[in-house]
Amino acid sequence: MKRPSISLIAVVTALAAVTGFAAMTAPGEPGAASAAPAPQPARLPVERTSLLCPAPSTSDVAETLTTSYTPPGTAAPAAAGTTAPKPTAVLGIAKNPDAPALKKDAKAPGTVTAPGKPVATETDGAVTHGLTGTATGALAPGWTVQHTTLVPAGAARGLLGVTCSAPDTDLWFPAASTAKGRTDYIHLTNPDDGVAVADIELYGPEGELKTTIAQTGVDVPPHSTVPVRLDTLLTEGAQENLTAHVSTRAGRVGAALGSATDGVGSDWLSASADPAARPVLPGIPADATGVRLVAFAPGDSDADLKIQLATANGTIVPAAAESLHVKAGMTAFVDLPDLTRGAASSLLLTPTDPKKPVPVVAALKVVRGKGSDTEMAFIPAAAPVTGRATVADNRAKGTALALTAPEAAAQVKVTASAGTEGGAPATRTVSLKAGTTTVLTDLAPKDAKGSYALTVEPVAGGGPVYASRTLTLPEGDIPMFTVQTLVDDRGTVQVPTARRDLTVLDD
Repeated sequence: MKRPSISLIAVVTALAAVTGFAAMTAPGEPGAASAAPAPQPARLPVERTSLLCPAPSTSDVAETLTTSYTPPGTAAPAAAGTTAPKPTAVLGIAKNPDAPALKKDAKAPGTVTAPGKPVATETDGAVTHGLTGTATGALAPGWTVQHTTLVPAGAARGLLGVTCSAPDTDLWFPAASTAKGRTDYIHLTNPDDGVAVADIELYGPEGELKTTIAQTGVDVPPHSTVPVRLDTLLTEGAQENLTAHVSTRAGRVGAALGSATDGVGSDWLSASADPAARPVLPGIPADATGVRLVAFAPGDSDADLKIQLATANGTIVPAAAESLHVKAGMTAFVDLPDLTRGAASSLLLTPTDPKKPVPVVAALKVVRGKGSDTEMAFIPAAAPVTGRATVADNRAKGTALALTAPEAAAQVKVTASAGTEGGAPATRTVSLKAGTTTVLTDLAPKDAKGSYALTVEPVAGGGPVYASRTLTLPEGDIPMFTVQTLVDDRGTVQVPTARRDLTVLDD
């Protein structure tokens, strides 16, 4: 049967209205575009970015600095004949429905007002609400928000740092725990107008554990944050090494795991990068006194992983352990004592058999100091920085940027912004040798005042680059520190280029 006829005049008129072409050529006629090569997609700056931050701390002695920053760049162009709306970046409070009523003076911290100028707000005492934020226009590409919280005393003392994250529907947290003396909360933040329903699955060395919410999930009200204590979910005994999996049945959430160990320290664990056959965990401090690797294989196959260390001079196999076997659906771990031997480095995991790659998620728990003067932090597996990545709240002293090129040589541009209280930015180009980790500590611009942001941009033509920032703020003899991996800011998006194709009119 022949297809119903289409009015050629009507179709051509509609196409002309949509594409703006005043004259068109029918297929087969001279000048027809049917043989023209397909145009390549263009990359344009994003017009809107959303970020979610957990509640910083319940401690009355906590001191929290929230820093907001957008790197300078080009905003998305306005459509022809229109005027681009004024760019905005707004942080709003995400209430905790189970916490006491908000203080009367509770308000969202100040946020960035122009690209290239970081803005910081200090808050003293307990803060039980999270933040939801949206940036538009020129403030959207690369918008970054950082919580840095100092808790100088108490069981949960420590320096806690977290980069606020984009909403998601599937997140993995290796290195979680419900062991005695340790308290882990997963903070779920809902940015949307409808209720989000999240599942939290826990996997130990023997596989998935029974939880009290397996059937119902966790309801997260609109524009709210809900902390879930992991040891209240288990129907069995405590588990020292766990992998937590957050997924959503409805809506989307931001998630971060807050962890504290009595007498050791506290910090945030951000989600691991998506499951990968060759995870990279960048930026282990040179003076680490304890390192534990925790890995999980989400699929149906076991993973056999070779453990390597990328140092300043090349890649080596650590004496502590050469490999790790990870059973499918089970959490595996290994302690790596005296791992760094006084040299900052990054951990590389690769398949023992390159022909049998199995994706895994992984994280490190890192301890610095000895005896009662210890502090801990986490380093999740990172994704490579493909376009640009930024970390806010860096200080003139105590900031170290680790850059790892595990496969091939690379170059990156590193830009230190102006400070929150003034100064001018500074940019340098850094060359990275294959299989090495380079650590930079002289990062602050000479005239920068206040905290500043760091932006990393790989130069085209090199191998993949992974990065993390360590911030150290000692308290007495305690080496308070926190580590944040740099996440590609997805400041641009690929936009297909339309072209006319009148072959659709050929009946």
